[in-house]
Amino acid sequence: MRQESFDFLQKYLNNPSPTGFEKEGQKIWLDYIRPYIDEYFVDTYGTVVGVINPDAKYKVVIEAHADEISYFVNFITESGFLYLRRNGGSDPLVAPSKRVNIHTAKGIVKAVFGWPAIHVRKVEQDKAPTIETVFLDCGASSKEEVEQMGIHVGSVVTFEDEFMVMNDKFYVGRALDNRVGGFMIAEVARMLKENSKTLPFGLYIVNAVQEEIGLRGAEMVAHRINPDVAIITDVTHDTQSPMYEKKTSGDIFCGKGPVITYGPAVQNNLRDLIIETAQKAEIPFQRAAATRATGTDTDAFAYSGAGVAAALISLPLKYMHTTVETVHKDDVDSVTKLIYETLLRIEDGHDFRYFS
Repeated sequence: MRQESFDFLQKYLNNPSPTGFEKEGQKIWLDYIRPYIDEYFVDTYGTVVGVINPDAKYKVVIEAHADEISYFVNFITESGFLYLRRNGGSDPLVAPSKRVNIHTAKGIVKAVFGWPAIHVRKVEQDKAPTIETVFLDCGASSKEEVEQMGIHVGSVVTFEDEFMVMNDKFYVGRALDNRVGGFMIAEVARMLKENSKTLPFGLYIVNAVQEEIGLRGAEMVAHRINPDVAIITDVTHDTQSPMYEKKTSGDIFCGKGPVITYGPAVQNNLRDLIIETAQKAEIPFQRAAATRATGTDTDAFAYSGAGVAAALISLPLKYMHTTVETVHKDDVDSVTKLIYETLLRIEDGHDFRYFS
């Protein structure tokens, strides 16, 4: 990876971008892609769309989501401890002993998820931490002191953990789900520009908000763009580490390439074009099966308007919704290349219908 791309990836991943409060991360993303697009727009809730060939009638979307899971302050005790609500699929099990940032109008307030020491607990009676039992300690001794620090009910809380490279093979950090997707589609825009590729259609590079609470940003922007084609990238579970049941979760590996999904929301002809592209470009890939829905923004695009030819290219990821989400460098490169090469094979007015 070139140094400028790595610097952007690191800066973008380290910046907090909780669901509903993605603004600062979206600014970083837009600043990076601005040289590679013709124009852009930002919608009411913060989804950012870079556009190439904005006057073209036929429209193709490549999309990722920008938001990360987080917490809201929900209750402040008289002695100054904070109880929370989840914002997205936050897992209280990984919270105890973690450091956090509480976002306030006065700036960041540091806090920790406290937890009683093993010496004072009846370990044989221990239960898994839940949203009702985890709490924050921000160093205050009263509710009044908490409020003087700028913290109130509704203040957003994100983990402090930052990006790192592990064993020169893996990128590790919080919120790779799915800001690494935003990085990959931004790199596609850069590659198109730097390789002087002229597309015969309008390309909409979409970094959507609020995926983690129900695909909401994609739902809104799909109606606004009204695309003909949508290629979505998100993460999926690497199932090789302990505690995964492959009979239900599939057999997916970090380092063995993009994952191409089969399922009702995935348009078969577009999916087959992606597979043919991978084979022709010698990009390794894996396959996965969805059920009623993919659980990604693919569903929002596929079922918008009169129906959009949509497909999902996933990045294998270990330890989803923790502070140590982990992806393989080679897979990041391969997903980026596969999206890029697929775009070069889509024609103006490409008809993906099964028959006519």
